[in-house]
Amino acid sequence: MFEILHERPEHRPDIDALLDLSFGPGRFAKTAQRLREGNHPVPELCYVAFSEEGGERHMVGSLSFWPIAIGDTPALMLGPLAVEPALRGKGAGLLLMRRGLEDAKALGWRIVILVGDEPYYSKVGFGPVPPGRVVMPGPVDPRRLLYRELDLGAFSGVSGAVRVLNSGGEGQFFSIAATSLGTLTRNMSR
Repeated sequence: MFEILHERPEHRPDIDALLDLSFGPGRFAKTAQRLREGNHPVPELCYVAFSEEGGERHMVGSLSFWPIAIGDTPALMLGPLAVEPALRGKGAGLLLMRRGLEDAKALGWRIVILVGDEPYYSKVGFGPVPPGRVVMPGPVDPRRLLYRELDLGAFSGVSGAVRVLNSGGEGQFFSIAATSLGTLTRNMSR
């Protein structure tokens, strides 16, 4: 029913339209977006799903993985995962994730994090990050901060602020500090 392919440049307009349909303009304000700014997804881990549902072959899903680090530990961030609304719940998202997680492991990645709903993402092995272990670059409901080990024990001892990796292997460290007024300030250092 679904064909999973690696993303190609000509898919970009359809991916952007699907992301707009799935998440709207509010997606740019989400904390996970801070980890995409100035970052590039791993090209070998960007996918699209096609279907002939309705009689004509068309793109119905997309997924990408982004290089990050948790403290000093390299990891991936999964997302955004988008599926055409009419086809949600029919398996395209799970197929995209299974393919991506399998390929990520084959490429030597050991940990993947995401912000999402545990009942859905637990279907591919994600579970909640233990409280206080990972500091995101903005507010995140801690129940929605999930991780998956691609190698057993890979998350053991991993903790810290999440940073964006750039092509040089360095990145921006983010930390969130609460002020006395209870507002959040963003401190960035290299």
